[in-house]
Amino acid sequence: MKPIPLNWKIGGPLLGVVFFLAVLLARPIGVSTQFVLFDAFLWNLQQPDAGIITRTAEGVTSTNAYLAKSDGALAAGAADPLTYPVVFVLAMMVGALLSSLIRSTVPRGERNVPAMYRANIGGFWPLRWVMAFAGGVLVLYGARLAGGCTSGHMMSGMMQSSISGFVFAFGAFLTAFPTAMMLLKKEG
Repeated sequence: MKPIPLNWKIGGPLLGVVFFLAVLLARPIGVSTQFVLFDAFLWNLQQPDAGIITRTAEGVTSTNAYLAKSDGALAAGAADPLTYPVVFVLAMMVGALLSSLIRSTVPRGERNVPAMYRANIGGFWPLRWVMAFAGGVLVLYGARLAGGCTSGHMMSGMMQSSISGFVFAFGAFLTAFPTAMMLLKKEG
């Protein structure tokens, strides 16, 4: 069975409908905070006496200033990580994997090292994975510095007419285009 490519003219509006329904039925979409909460959950499992997550009569708090802000809302999220946002992030990863396995039009050899990457950087796939992981860490670090991620600031933020969403999108594209042009000069 040959996969049917999804035209951007159909996919874009569908994505808009999904985001609208997510905001309407649940809450704005954002994922970077969930990684912080999961990290805090694991940290608390490793060092339960460190006060990373502390349950009191007033609620949940933390010795960590970031987790304690907003009256301990983040600490509470880390104390009970099986919430809608965490399940959403896990479902996103599983959905991406399933979609790539079911609908992928990319040949198997191109999945590890695409031709454009091979032409510009080389064909050593472990280096590509390390670079992708390092890039992800930098993006997540930057997202937390900015107080939100691409999906939270750009997609959900712009959808809600947030000025920070438009500023973030402008900065992301202002950085992404020159970076791609520098790194990917040769065609695959």
